[in-house]
Amino acid sequence: MRSLPLPDPGTPPLTSAAAYLWWVARRQGSLLLGSALVGIASAVSLAALPLVLGMLVDDGLDQGLSRELWSGVGLLLGVGLVQVVANVVGHRLDVENWLRAAFRTSQLVGHHVSRTGDAVTAELPTGEVVATVASDSLRVGELYFITARFVGGVVAYVAVAFVLLSSSVTLGVAVLVGLPTVAAVLALVVRPLQRRQAAQREASGRLTTLGADTVSGLRILRGIGGEEVFAGRYHEQSQKVRRAGVRVAQTQSLLDAMQALLPGLFLAAVVWFGARLAITGEITPGQLVTFYGYAAFLTEPLTAATQFVQSMTRARVGVRKILRVLRVPVTGADLVPGSGSGSPAAEGTGGTSMTDLASGFTAPADRVTALVSADPDETATIATRLGLLGAEHAGAAGQVLLDGHPLSALGLAAVRRRVVVAESTPHLFTGLLREELDVRGTGLERELLDALEVADADDVLTSLPGGLDGEVAEKGRSLSGGQRQRLALARALLTDPEVLVLVEPTSAVDAHTEARIATRLAQARAGRTTVVVTASPLVLDQVDQVVLVEQGRVVAEGTHRGLLAHPDPTVAARYRAVVSRAAADTDQASDEAHAHQTEKEARHAAAGR
Repeated sequence: MRSLPLPDPGTPPLTSAAAYLWWVARRQGSLLLGSALVGIASAVSLAALPLVLGMLVDDGLDQGLSRELWSGVGLLLGVGLVQVVANVVGHRLDVENWLRAAFRTSQLVGHHVSRTGDAVTAELPTGEVVATVASDSLRVGELYFITARFVGGVVAYVAVAFVLLSSSVTLGVAVLVGLPTVAAVLALVVRPLQRRQAAQREASGRLTTLGADTVSGLRILRGIGGEEVFAGRYHEQSQKVRRAGVRVAQTQSLLDAMQALLPGLFLAAVVWFGARLAITGEITPGQLVTFYGYAAFLTEPLTAATQFVQSMTRARVGVRKILRVLRVPVTGADLVPGSGSGSPAAEGTGGTSMTDLASGFTAPADRVTALVSADPDETATIATRLGLLGAEHAGAAGQVLLDGHPLSALGLAAVRRRVVVAESTPHLFTGLLREELDVRGTGLERELLDALEVADADDVLTSLPGGLDGEVAEKGRSLSGGQRQRLALARALLTDPEVLVLVEPTSAVDAHTEARIATRLAQARAGRTTVVVTASPLVLDQVDQVVLVEQGRVVAEGTHRGLLAHPDPTVAARYRAVVSRAAADTDQASDEAHAHQTEKEARHAAAGR
């Protein structure tokens, strides 16, 4: 199976569910064609068994153990082998069709949501978005899983029609007319099933949203005593989902029962009618066996057709929900650089500076600048505004300048490429360490190792079996807070953007580790525009420039030592107050880490004794 996820899921049409499903089919057309051909081979070989078996019966009755009988046995064995091989290969292709369609849809939703920011949750409940990946994408994949079987069944049905009509027009017409009649009766149940499935999907999405909102606001609910009320609402909605599920199950059970009953009655009628024709001599015993085998076989295409209709119904319901997510506009417009007057400089040209007009902060080109404030939230807000992170900064694109040009002229996709903001809370993902670090897929192994060295994260590398190919399990929960933070720093460095913004990148490490990181970080980003939000003297002493912020505005700037000895005693005192408190917090954290390490070593020593 080719690698998943896909490098590029593509750009789908958003006009209708049918257009989207056809687009997915064309994107994996060769795979669908291969599975359809194998499905046809499987269905035709299965259809050939009754014909060969009927011929063997007639030859055995007429000529005994003759050469023709043994040849027929060999032919029967060959048909069986074709069917076995076709079924094995076909199942693998069907599963790949399912996975590729489902993954393509999941990737489209994930990529699109990452570009819409908070806009998607403003238009759609969170549960709806989650359900598109958790269930709807799988429904899309399920449609392409059954497609090959459906196509093979249709082809085999047409082939059997010619064989039946050439043997007995009367019985052939009875078989070929009876099965479509059965299928038409079954189709009457599909429409109410579709309505009930859509209602259940709607109720399930609301339940997921309610559960997500309750969990995220659990602390607040406890504070105001609202747990019981929200638990009651969740219980009420879950009962609605249960009742909707029961209604779906009732209709589904009726359909399943009719799928078993109607073909069974039809098969009994064919056997009775065929036996009368055999008694009167209109058909041979072997032909009766063939007709019975075909009547039984044709229930397979009927079942495949019914399942295809059911899968199509579920897929259409799911795609309508998916399209609602994909139609949410992305934040910002992706304009082509140079398409108009005053367009931003080309990417990767170097010498990139950034300015935040709201605070008066400027990050000079090719320098490492630190943002310092007595209120860490102030500097963190400026940092996230530089990268337009969060809905609250969506309207700030015109107030943040890149090389003198507003970010609104770039579009969000270009901002994400050129400006990377690493927030203070590290978020890791489950998977290989190599993939965790190289998020853009462009880093060489030497570059990954260099980034880990700058972040002083060699201990993480050696602690994982397999090194870079080791598994980061459970979103990094087995790692300490400092290890997670250092991996996040290495990951940010590997993106190698024109402007890198780091928010408190060393807040969870001890003083000795912080000193090493500060020195290496300044060397690694020398000549590149970098903003570091921190109040740690160990980091501030290594940067090119320090900017002091109060009440959201820049009040002073200079080097760390220059601000400590600032000509204005008030500015110097305020700056010393901030960095002195940070130094005290760092020393305390370092002492606690040292004490923890000493205790850990003592326990190991005691265990060794």
